[in-house]
Amino acid sequence: MFEIIKSGGWMMFPIILSSIIAMAIVGERFWSLQRKKILPPELLPQVRKLYIENKMDEPTLRRLKISSPLGHILAAGLANSSHGRRVMKDCMEEAGRKVAHDLERFLNALGTIAAVGPLLGLLGTVFGMIEIFSSMMKHGAGDPSSLAGGISVALITTAAGLTVAIPSLIFHRYFERLVDEFVVSMEEEALKLIDVLHGDRDDETT
Repeated sequence: MFEIIKSGGWMMFPIILSSIIAMAIVGERFWSLQRKKILPPELLPQVRKLYIENKMDEPTLRRLKISSPLGHILAAGLANSSHGRRVMKDCMEEAGRKVAHDLERFLNALGTIAAVGPLLGLLGTVFGMIEIFSSMMKHGAGDPSSLAGGISVALITTAAGLTVAIPSLIFHRYFERLVDEFVVSMEEEALKLIDVLHGDRDDETT
């Protein structure tokens, strides 16, 4: 394996670095985007109970805000519940945009690696082909098998770039879809809370 990497030339180093970064992002996102961390199933019933019992004080709101992304959204709404349904909904939507942005952390970097990986591999292959043809101009074509071997070595970086890019693209799409599902679920939970606090939905505020 080391010989294959070595034969790929110096362009293998950014490809390997990209693969390490991609693996780190995938591992971090799998750890961070666990459903129980984003959408604790017991959170909304607890919040509803505390509100009904009039125990939703300032310290409780602060704890709720840092407990989870869903808690951050619900806390934003509860902090402004006295201002009416529309203000409460607007505050929760604003908090939801921030939460969605946080959930997408590192996904741009993963998408960039997926896009750049094949280009790095192709660039390495181009450099390798330039070296091969430069050698041919100086020393002649020589043995065709040696030429074929040189070309196969030059293609190593392309294969390496694709090996990094394909899984990165798959995981990037997967995490994007997962974040979208979380955002929709959090919107549904937020609307449930609004209905509990302001059940008098009217045309102006829907």
